[in-house]
Amino acid sequence: MMMIVSKSSSAAVVEAPPEGSINLIPFSGNPFQEYMVTKAKQVNKALDNAVPLRHPLKIHCAMRYSLLAGGKRIRPVLCIAACELFGGDESTAMPAACAIEMIHTMSLIHDDLPCMDNDDLRRGKPTNHKVFGEETAILAGDALLSFSFEHVARATKDVSPENIVRVIGELGSAVGSEGLVAGQIVDIDSEGKDISVKELEYIHIHKTAKLLEAAVVCGAILGGADDESVERGRRYARCIGLLFQVVDDILDVTKSSEELGKTAGKDLITDKATYPKLMGIDEARKLADKLVHQANQELAYFDSAKAAPLYHFANYIANRQN
Repeated sequence: MMMIVSKSSSAAVVEAPPEGSINLIPFSGNPFQEYMVTKAKQVNKALDNAVPLRHPLKIHCAMRYSLLAGGKRIRPVLCIAACELFGGDESTAMPAACAIEMIHTMSLIHDDLPCMDNDDLRRGKPTNHKVFGEETAILAGDALLSFSFEHVARATKDVSPENIVRVIGELGSAVGSEGLVAGQIVDIDSEGKDISVKELEYIHIHKTAKLLEAAVVCGAILGGADDESVERGRRYARCIGLLFQVVDDILDVTKSSEELGKTAGKDLITDKATYPKLMGIDEARKLADKLVHQANQELAYFDSAKAAPLYHFANYIANRQN
């Protein structure tokens, strides 16, 4: 990738690469998988410490059951990678990274409930309500959501109060009535109806992309990024958020439940609108390629070595198998 980088700033003036020519840039000679595993282990350790077993045991057991059930930790690692891009370090981003995973886990617990998607399997294990009952599952999700904001406020160190407030605002926006909840309610109302690709995009920008967007934006803010760089990070994350859903829809119709770790083909059974359903699998795959390209174009304005994990993220999401 040809880049002209200013020595005085992490921002750069670049010649945007032609579509299809993006090459992954190695970082410090370490494979991306090693980066993901290392960061995910640190996130898991921080989550374990953040939500210990205490009274009342039942609710904390339920919270920990889903929070520590595994998963790729894409959102928290994205938060850390974005913070590092702008000179911050892992410890600075970790409270927000954990908060984002708490919010994500809440959304999964509630999504699986009988009144929502009514699912029995999540991350290869019985869903929370199958183990603890519906009442406890709802409360576990509520507890994780409320604690996520408390954790950012109490645990974030060496960051200005102004930027901590900005992070809390981003998280609230991502999960609220103009974020995840907006996507969820429109998704529910759209079941069994004919909707357009544009309407489907609205659902997934809010239901899926908003939380990925918050991960990158919060990491950038905590790392000290300027406003223009924060917005580039936001656009990058919006692309990979949509990409995540497009790939998820494709996997739902091409993989088994064993391969996915959750119930495959559920969208077809419930007659949900998906990208393969509206566009066909081939066009959905072309859309995924386009989104990868757009995401990488946003990153082209930053130092290529520091942005390398984010480049790899886009390609990792595009090529994931579960």
